[in-house]
Amino acid sequence: MSQTPSSPANPRDRRVSARIGAIAESATLKVDAKAKALKAEGRPVIGFGAGEPDFPTPGYVVEAAVDACRDPKNHRYTPAGGLPELKKAIVEKTLRDSGYAVEPAQVLVTNGGKQAIYAAFAAMIDPGDEVIVPAPYWTTYPEAIQLAGGVPVEVLADETQDYKVTVDQLEAARTDKSKVLLFVSPSNPTGAVYTSDEIRAIGQWVEDHNLWVLTDEIYEHLVYDGADTGSMPVLCPFLADNCVVVNGVAKTYAMTGWRVGWMIGPKDLVKAATNLQSHATSNVSNVSQRAALAAVSGDLSAVEEMKTAFDRRRHTIVSMLNEIDGVVCPMPGGAFYAYPQVKGLLGKEYAGKQVETSAELAEYILDTAEVAVVPGEAFGSPGYLRLSYALGDDDLVEGVSRLQKLFA
Repeated sequence: MSQTPSSPANPRDRRVSARIGAIAESATLKVDAKAKALKAEGRPVIGFGAGEPDFPTPGYVVEAAVDACRDPKNHRYTPAGGLPELKKAIVEKTLRDSGYAVEPAQVLVTNGGKQAIYAAFAAMIDPGDEVIVPAPYWTTYPEAIQLAGGVPVEVLADETQDYKVTVDQLEAARTDKSKVLLFVSPSNPTGAVYTSDEIRAIGQWVEDHNLWVLTDEIYEHLVYDGADTGSMPVLCPFLADNCVVVNGVAKTYAMTGWRVGWMIGPKDLVKAATNLQSHATSNVSNVSQRAALAAVSGDLSAVEEMKTAFDRRRHTIVSMLNEIDGVVCPMPGGAFYAYPQVKGLLGKEYAGKQVETSAELAEYILDTAEVAVVPGEAFGSPGYLRLSYALGDDDLVEGVSRLQKLFA
């Protein structure tokens, strides 16, 4: 007897594509949103979740945006790859700040650093290509890699090695499918800063194995204690034709909400990423681009003021966290994050509830002490917490004091 053909699947049963359905919500933004929602309810929540300077955008940058709003030329489409004036200014800023000489054709202006990261991976990797990702990593990196069809391969460095991977670790993770190394210094979430010699050694390893490298330099100006460090393609000029640099105005100029970033790379790769952007978003908001133009064309006095405050808070938060039994917090060398190891607080009962993971610990801290932190699970290293010290001094002290009392 012949079999009755099975009826075709209902297309409506597949409501969300597998590719997009696999993307996790940003853990840092989720924690920040929950903290803000609780604050709106009147609860005295102190948020260490979001990596966002508590300073306002400099006044001259805001004024440039106001002027841009009034100019009709900014009410129209502009080139998808960025305003020519801004691309030129980014070229000049890059030479000024890191000593890296590039051309405007090597620059793509994007809607924040996140879009630059995705566009770079989308242009560099094919399905199945592996990207070596040092961990702890910023939560967006693996998602962007997977969205582009790649496979993130994590390499974990813990606090005993200052959260910095070694060449031997990278080599152990390399396979015949490896194509790109993701390199971040200063690091989010750990604040780790690689020395010039460490960068040169990693860069030589990349060259020896014919890999690409994407280096995220968004925290380039937040380096403390006069650390000897630098930009990968400057310290390793032989990598220039296979290196992408991602940057933006968000952290340096307290412009997280303006959404202006950029990628710098070889012309053919940047052209491909620009083609993608021409279909995805067209040009970045002209008003934001004009504001970014004012920012990168100006001096660095604004970031120096913020850096002084962050440095002070860095010492305060590390000292206070290390006073808690069961917490080990290294001194971060850059950015504005502390990344304490909290394994000594796990496996215990608090308020009648057993807490086994740092995710459960973060939930307990928020519910009980009304302090928002991000668990290490979000960064590929359970047993840790990330606390941003880009918040006011008084809130910082009050927030960590609550943790001290909670675990006394």
